[in-house]
Amino acid sequence: MTVKVIGAGLAGSEAAYRLAELGVQVELYDIKPQSFTPAHKDKRFCELVCSNSLKGKDPFSNACGLLKEEMRVLGSLTMEAAAATEVPAGGALAVDRDKFAEYVTDKLLGHKNIKIVCKEITKIPDGYCIVATGPLTTDGLSESISAICGGQLHFYDASAPIVSRESIDFTKCFAGDRYGKGGDDYINCPLTREEYCALVEGLKTAERATLHSFEKGEIFEGCMPVEVMAARGPDSLRFAMLKPVGLKDENGNKYYAVLQLRKENAAGGAYNLVGFQTNLKFGEQKRVFSMIPALKNAEFLRYGVMHRNTFINSPQCLNADFSHRARPELFFAGQITGVEGYVESAASGILAAWHLYRRLCGKTTLIPPDTTVCGALSAYIAGENKNFQPMNANFGILPPPEKNIRDKKQRYEFLARRAIQNITEYKQKLNTY
Repeated sequence: MTVKVIGAGLAGSEAAYRLAELGVQVELYDIKPQSFTPAHKDKRFCELVCSNSLKGKDPFSNACGLLKEEMRVLGSLTMEAAAATEVPAGGALAVDRDKFAEYVTDKLLGHKNIKIVCKEITKIPDGYCIVATGPLTTDGLSESISAICGGQLHFYDASAPIVSRESIDFTKCFAGDRYGKGGDDYINCPLTREEYCALVEGLKTAERATLHSFEKGEIFEGCMPVEVMAARGPDSLRFAMLKPVGLKDENGNKYYAVLQLRKENAAGGAYNLVGFQTNLKFGEQKRVFSMIPALKNAEFLRYGVMHRNTFINSPQCLNADFSHRARPELFFAGQITGVEGYVESAASGILAAWHLYRRLCGKTTLIPPDTTVCGALSAYIAGENKNFQPMNANFGILPPPEKNIRDKKQRYEFLARRAIQNITEYKQKLNTY
């Protein structure tokens, strides 16, 4: 049995290597080195495009650091490559990009169970397959994916910031939907006229992130950034994402403007700033959005991003094992599934490979527990979500401790130790059952 893996980025490289290490014959397809996507330049695989940083290293204070530790337990090629090519970067794991890509490429080229095929795939093949083509999937394959996913394919990633529930000042907000409908799905953050005007001015003068040349002109047609909307007039936000109509607090008070926060996960540990898609630099997002009284001390679990992307509406199409609901032999991995970031993409590649391997062996599916970052991301991409957007690793997607731990440092350390123990137990089950 030969498994086809399409795409040799971080997710595809991880998937191909893990399957090969498990004894599966793999055909790894990529358009390199004959051609490149607009963002890629290196002929080698596993190219890091935007940054050489793989985010934080400490598993006890950084969720992405915890995810790296989980990946090491599961047998990660990219973490092995990162250890061999690391460069000094304080608390972050940064690598020499060229050496990193070279390390992974050599591992793939030298593996007896991997056949590299330089070819553009324009149609999803039959049989066992992992599609890991990333945010710049070529047009032909995008059409094929869109067809099999019922048209559920997005071509830009316009995400609003996400804050932790525990960092919201609930003395300066109230729960409830418009016109008294619903329960506490929305948290409403009111602003006075003066606070609103200050926020608008902050948005108009804040520094924006730079887009790639191939992204300009196509992204903002689909979703208007809050800072662009703010520049259109002093009241533009009050008729859009800060509309106060139909919102009253428990005492019947009305407000000049209201920002709504929406639950990002079932556990309610993370909240999305509704309508606040933005292209501001991360530091500017924290500065400007913290001007909202209820978010003065907000902890940002994920900042808003706007860039070209291709991702499936995974809750409509995928299972938690990254397989397609209508085609169980077809798996997806990487950013196309709705995980955000290098490390998260690589982790999904390992998971998809393990799940596919177990299916080949006739074994039951084992999803990592949601107390691990791997499990929480798996649950996120498959869970019911009408407003699905890509998600990165953060402590807000993990179930909270059974007993409340007020100190953030101690709480994160508890979550990390629990996750490491649980992923270790999970790996033992993968090998045993």
